[in-house]
Amino acid sequence: MVSIGLSGDAVSRLRFALSCLWEVVASVRVLREPGAHAVHLPWVAAVRNRLDPDLADGLLWRLVPAGRRYLPDFLTPPPQGLTPDLDAELAALCATPPATVRAELDLYGGAGLTDLYDDPVGGLHRLATEIRRYWAVALAPDWPRILVLLEAEVFRQARRQATTGAADLLNDLHEWVHWSDDTLSIAQRHCAAPDVPGGTGLVLVPSVFVWPTVLSVAAGTVPQLAYPARGVATLWEPTGDVSGALGRLLGQGRAALLGALSAPLSTSELARRTGMSVGGVSQQLDTLSATGLVRRTRQGKAVLNSRTALADALLSAAR
Repeated sequence: MVSIGLSGDAVSRLRFALSCLWEVVASVRVLREPGAHAVHLPWVAAVRNRLDPDLADGLLWRLVPAGRRYLPDFLTPPPQGLTPDLDAELAALCATPPATVRAELDLYGGAGLTDLYDDPVGGLHRLATEIRRYWAVALAPDWPRILVLLEAEVFRQARRQATTGAADLLNDLHEWVHWSDDTLSIAQRHCAAPDVPGGTGLVLVPSVFVWPTVLSVAAGTVPQLAYPARGVATLWEPTGDVSGALGRLLGQGRAALLGALSAPLSTSELARRTGMSVGGVSQQLDTLSATGLVRRTRQGKAVLNSRTALADALLSAAR
C-alpha cells in the first residue's frame, strides 16, 4: 500500500499533466506482458512487427519489468503541463543526479544494469537514445489519437473537479485509489520506496497504456499518480460499420463521422480516421451539430467533437 499525504490545502494544489515518458514506460510493460493488457492487443500486434529486435536487449527493457514491480522513479520525471514534450522530458531524465540513479537501482534490483550503475551520466544518455528510437516506431504513429483522448480526459476531470470537488474526483479515479483523512491510499506494492509525507501536492497523469492498473511515484518532492484515462477501450477499435440504414438516413459521410466519435475527437483527427478532408469534415459537423447529434466543446485552442445521447441512440438502433 502506498500512502501519500494529501491535506485539504494540498488538494488545492492538485494539477493534471500529460507525459510522453509515462506512456513509454507503461507501453513497454504492455509489450512485456500483453496478456494483462488485453485492450491493447491490436496495438501490440501492430507494433511488434516494427520494433528493432535490439531494443529488447537495451536499458529500457531491463528497467521496465513485467507485472506490478517497482519502477525506478527517474524514468518518469514530473511532467510540467498539458503539452507533452519528449525532448524536455528526456532532458530532465538525463539530469537525474548519479546518487539518485544508484539509490533507485538499489531498490529496483534488476539484472544487467552494472554499466548504468557505474556510469549514470553516460547510461542515462544511452537510455534517452533508446527511448527516442522506441518512440519513433511504437508511439509516434499513434500519438495524435492518443493525445486527443488524453486531452479529453483532462477536460472531463477538470469539469468534475469544478462541479463536485477534488474528493469526488480522487475517489473515482480507480478502484485502487481512495482519499480520506488527508491521505491518498493506493493499493499498489511499491517495493521499499518511502511514502511522501503530508503537506505535498499531487500530479495526476492520465495515461493510455497504464490500463488497467495505476502507477505511482511516491518517492521525491513531487508525487505522481498515473491512472487509466476514460475511453481507452475505444482507442484501437475500427470505425463502426454504419453504411446501412443510418447511412441512407443521414448520408454516408455524416454517418461515418458519428461512428468514428467513440471518444471526443478534434476535426483533424476525425479527418485522419475517416479519410475525409478537414474542410469536408467541418461542413458535416456543422450539420450534425445543428441537428443535435454532435456537441462541440472548446479546450484551449482545440475544439473537441462528441456524440450526444440522441446520436448514441441512433447508432445503437442502426447496429
